[in-house]
This record gives sequence, C-alpha cells and structure tokens, in this order.
Amino acid sequence: MYTDKALRFQGYKFSATIGEGSYSKVKLATSEKHNAQVAIKVVDRKKAPHEFIFKFLPRELSLIKSIRHDHIIGVYDIIDGTAGRLYIVMEAAATDLLQRIQQNRLKTAEAKSLLSQIVSAVDYLHHNNIVHRDLKCENVLLTADNQVKITDFGFGRFISAHPELSTTFCGSAAYAPPEVLLGVPYDPKKYDVWSTGVILYIMATGCMPFDDTNLRKLPRIQRKTLAYPDDIVVEESCKALISYMLQFSPTARPSISQVSEHSWLRQTGGEDMNVD
Repeated sequence: MYTDKALRFQGYKFSATIGEGSYSKVKLATSEKHNAQVAIKVVDRKKAPHEFIFKFLPRELSLIKSIRHDHIIGVYDIIDGTAGRLYIVMEAAATDLLQRIQQNRLKTAEAKSLLSQIVSAVDYLHHNNIVHRDLKCENVLLTADNQVKITDFGFGRFISAHPELSTTFCGSAAYAPPEVLLGVPYDPKKYDVWSTGVILYIMATGCMPFDDTNLRKLPRIQRKTLAYPDDIVVEESCKALISYMLQFSPTARPSISQVSEHSWLRQTGGEDMNVD
C-alpha cells in the first residue's frame, strides 16, 4: 500500500490494485477533494527505461493535459511524489471492453453504441492531430452506465501534419496493422483505424480476427479474406464495415471520419449479430 505524503495531504486514500505493469500500477482510491472514487496510475520512474522517461512519458502527460472529450478518460491531477513516483489521478471506470465481452457476446445495439462512442473519441483525437497507437479492448474502459472512456496514451503523440509518418513499433501486435508489423513508415491515423476494426470484429464475434502467435506470418494472414466463426451470425453491413477498416493497404483504409459515416453505424435496429 502506498502512503506517499503528497497524496495523503490531498485527501487520497488507496484501496485495490486494478492493473499492473513492469513499472506502473493502477490503483483505486477515494478522494476527499473530488468526493468520488478515482483511479490512480502510479509510475515508478526509477524502474522505467530511459526512453519511456524522456520520450513517451512527457508525450503522454502533454496529451492528457490537453484532451477533453466525453469518451476519453478524464484526468483530475498529476502529482509528483517521493521516491521517483508520479501519480496520475483519473476517472474511475467499472470495467473494460475485454472483460465485458468475456461475460457474454454483445448484442447489435450495444455494439453499435460502443463503437459509435469509440469512433467519436478517435475522430476528436485525429481532428486535433493526436494519435493513440494502442487502441485495444483493454484500453476501452466502460462506466457503470456503459459509457466508453478511452485510456492509456502511453504511445500517443501529436502529429504536426497529415500524413506525418511514424516509424516507432508500438502498441499490441494483435491490434497492429501490417505496415507496422512489416517495419515500414506508417500513417498513425490509419493505425488507429485498423485497431478500431479489430475491436469491432472482437465485439461482433467474441474472438480475435487473426492468429498472432507467429508475428512473422501475421502480415500474410492479414492479407487474406477475413473468416468468421461458423456458429456466429454477423450482419453483412457489419462485416462490410470491418473489412473496410481492415484493408491491408493503408491508402485503401478509410479515415475515422469516413468510418463514422458508414451505413452500419447509421442504421437503427437490426438483427442480433450472434447466436450461441
């Protein structure tokens, strides 16, 4: 249990750990100041690698200070503590999208609502020349009333122009597009679009679209026509949107604004996407 005076003085009291990495933890806490439960990301800068401390962490802090959107996690405070610790105080969520999908597969209306919120958040980022580069189900938090809160901007960055190509291999391989896996300069906005397509496939089927056990073979697999489980029914218009976002060539892939205009997102009702 952390007992940093800087946090105690400001009325924060830690409870459970809800996430843990090699040099950071996310803990729930109560806050007298905000009169609410909050999530606090505790970064141990003594354990973190040099590139993280001097490149990725300053970027993340700069980004989260500038972002304000209903479907992006809100940051209340950034506190320098003792012993090299940094505390990022954020909104607390009830669960994440991966845990929600693991409970039971999503119905069409819920999947559309969640994807619309994700797309709205990513569209806001791209409009403000910010890219995330690590969109995945675990980074889509959900509140108790099913509101999306995108989190974890550790690989996020500002881009000065479009397209400004990136060269950093970052994010999670299962959600990464072929151009990133192949190590060629890539458009980071199209990276986010691909990752959003992977998220929709998982929401629709409950499983991953590609076998990522062999990273060398993964781009070859991504080039093939998408397959769907035999026992899962997915609307054809939903499949069309997934294929649209998972175009192998980034130039053929839509922008996130084009995704927001797709007919599947604009349709109301529709049949359930899945059966047991």
